[in-house]
Amino acid sequence: MSKILLHTPEGVRDIYGREYARKLWVENQLHRIIRSYGYEDIQTPTFEFFDVFSKEIGTTPSKELYKFFDKENNTLVLRPDFTPSIARCAAKFFMEDQVPLRFTYLGNTFTNTSNLRGKLKEVTQVGAELINEPSVEADAEMISLVIELLLGIGLQRFQVSIGEMEYFKGLCEEAGLDEDTELALRACISGKNYFAAQELLSERRVEEPYRDILLKAADMFGNMASLSDARALVKNPRSLAAIDRLEKLSEALKAYGVYDYVSFDLSMLSKYNYYTGVIFKAYTYGVGDAVVKGGRYDNLLHQFGKDAPAIGFALVVDELLEALDRQKVELPLPEGVLTLYYKKGDPADYREKLKRAKELRRDHAAVALTPEE
Repeated sequence: MSKILLHTPEGVRDIYGREYARKLWVENQLHRIIRSYGYEDIQTPTFEFFDVFSKEIGTTPSKELYKFFDKENNTLVLRPDFTPSIARCAAKFFMEDQVPLRFTYLGNTFTNTSNLRGKLKEVTQVGAELINEPSVEADAEMISLVIELLLGIGLQRFQVSIGEMEYFKGLCEEAGLDEDTELALRACISGKNYFAAQELLSERRVEEPYRDILLKAADMFGNMASLSDARALVKNPRSLAAIDRLEKLSEALKAYGVYDYVSFDLSMLSKYNYYTGVIFKAYTYGVGDAVVKGGRYDNLLHQFGKDAPAIGFALVVDELLEALDRQKVELPLPEGVLTLYYKKGDPADYREKLKRAKELRRDHAAVALTPEE
């Protein structure tokens, strides 16, 4: 037998034993808390038609998708994230609904990238989507829920950074940037590459004072004082409305009692084109990337025929487990398996041990009935 049969492909792995018990506990705890906010479970297919994740919808680049064909020669894709699938599902089954729709999901996503930096190609995500609700209160609900989830699994050292796509888009519009320049600048800023941003603005001959304003906005992060500074930089209604919304959001988060866990970062931008307003990421000690990513996507459902505002987030369970491990957080895992041994060839002893095993199982113990060696 070839040794390769014992190994997994690069970027995927087996999980078993205590590690898998930790993962199941985290998943169940996250699900319980999300359900307490009134979210209902939804399950979408592991693979979809390619068009659901196409460039026009603005999700993962085509080269990072796992693509294959069915017998009718349709191009199919293993889902790289859940949001477009749930948008499609909501448009299909809830087309006429105008009341708020709350969905939660759990499943694996797949990203075919060679730039791993130790990252997995298959990860487990838990998330929530709130559809048909455009209010700042909905934004606060989602961010508050994220904080409750992180606290609920035992994390204490984390921060949720909040940005606003409309501030950046309004500033680019005010500066007269074309779409290509805006996308290139967004890539520089989201990568925190300010020298590249400066060079790009020089190459594209962006005039002052906008060149300086865009660079200042790229470094605009921190607390409410930075929002006041950000307001002073702009005159266009789009960016000013974004600042107004963030200020209202901060008040709502204070009402939730979670304001100490948030900060504002107007340089935070997303590679996903479908985000339209408030975006947010949660960071914690021991993990290099964000453990939660989310934001508002008010135009995405229109791609599937339903005009509906929406906001959502996804937590990467594998990243959360790494953070819990690095921070040495003990989880209240269930007791291990209790083994009861019976004597081979002794029916009376077998019946006695079987009776005891059934009693213990009724008390929710995990019991294995095994013959003595």
